[in-house]
Amino acid sequence: MKKQVKYISAGMLAAMLLCGGQVQAADRMSEMYVCAADAIQKDNRPVVSERLFHSDAVEKEILRIQKLLKNEKLAWMFTNCFPNTLDTTVHFRIGKDGKPDTFVYTGDIHAMWLRDSGAQVWPYVQLANSDPKLKQMLAGVILRQFKCINIDPYANAFNDGPVEDNEWMTDLTDMKAELHERKWEIDSLCYPLRLAYHYWKTTGDASIFTEEWIQAITQILKTFKEQQRKEGVGPYKFQRKTERALDTLNNDGLGAPVNPVGLIVSCFRPSDDATTLQYLVPSNFFAVSSLRKAAEILEAVNQKEDLAKECKSLAKEVETALKKYAVYKHPKYGKIYAFEVDGFGNHLLMDDANVPSLLAMPYLGDVDINDKIYQNTRKFVWSEDNPYFFKGTAGEGIGGPHIGYDMIWPMSIMMKAFTSKDDAEIKACIKMLMDTDAGKGFMHESFHKDNPEKFTRAWFAWQNTLFGELILKLVNEGKVDLLNSIN
Repeated sequence: MKKQVKYISAGMLAAMLLCGGQVQAADRMSEMYVCAADAIQKDNRPVVSERLFHSDAVEKEILRIQKLLKNEKLAWMFTNCFPNTLDTTVHFRIGKDGKPDTFVYTGDIHAMWLRDSGAQVWPYVQLANSDPKLKQMLAGVILRQFKCINIDPYANAFNDGPVEDNEWMTDLTDMKAELHERKWEIDSLCYPLRLAYHYWKTTGDASIFTEEWIQAITQILKTFKEQQRKEGVGPYKFQRKTERALDTLNNDGLGAPVNPVGLIVSCFRPSDDATTLQYLVPSNFFAVSSLRKAAEILEAVNQKEDLAKECKSLAKEVETALKKYAVYKHPKYGKIYAFEVDGFGNHLLMDDANVPSLLAMPYLGDVDINDKIYQNTRKFVWSEDNPYFFKGTAGEGIGGPHIGYDMIWPMSIMMKAFTSKDDAEIKACIKMLMDTDAGKGFMHESFHKDNPEKFTRAWFAWQNTLFGELILKLVNEGKVDLLNSIN
């Protein structure tokens, strides 16, 4: 039976709840949910005993969505993707201090990126109030992120404890054994703020905002201000011995010069590739919204008015500089946001699939989806005028130099759907995502524009969970009929 089953229709779920012919007792409801979800597609979720973290709320949600979706492949893909972070990457425990501690792998790389981990667990927050265990695990992610920031606010990825033989220990930067990699990226400090705020607003639990949080936001403010480079280049440098130009920084590890106009330097992009012009526009927008979230927490929870004021003041300064320096008047599209600028008047016009991106700014809450400049930018980035937009027989979307020519990231297709107000456009995006999974039932880092069988990273939890997040969002917004019309 296991090898014969590929997609299971919603109509078969009732039979599956028998789990081998024995109806589960009411007091074993959670086991029933596990059994049912596992039966949907045993091949592409780990067997129950090998899953790293179980959530009753997530399993119930899988069953709910399965019953609503008539498209068997879409239901199968949702079932595989939505719990992938929990199944394969979440390492939850109680720390020595008695507090929850959750270390989250990015997938096939067994390290915790601040960005990826914040994005990976994001869609589970909405279910936290109905699952105490899930809520505790999420609190553990946030607390671990604060610990990481306090170890080194310039690092993007961390080990689960000190690792002396880490492959990047030879990088010419201030490496520590706790760090997996030390690429300075603005968004690494924004994703933890976004997650903590969302968790607090959803659950009302302010217990995560301890002294360690105060230390972390203080470090964030200090780092952002250092990288405005108003008082010199700051303490951060990075060089690596590599054949990839985008894995190191020029100018003795400082990167390209910037004019200190109030924006924040990001030496690397969310792709972990080096920036060309170091004011990365979507990440500066993300910093503005994140600082304002931090200010609200500091005022409401900690009564730290001075720190809150500092956050709001910096956010306002960066926002003002973005309005002045980030907008480019394009001859075809009108006013658009540049991807990178340097404060000297130079603009890099492109978009990269990794989030934060120009396309994804409304998804992150950084700009209004109706913002005219954003809408102009959206047309530009989803066109062949964007150097990293690729279109082929298998699909179309945005890639980036991290993988290279002709490789489309499903993440960009998801972001197009997340930021769309057009049902036909959303439907086309979902159809494309379904058609380019290479028959695996999972999302991949990227696929070739003419051949989805040619893909990178078979296990990339962020993309998988993001796909589940998208389908769940569409269902909750009443678009079940739209999803069921896909064939």
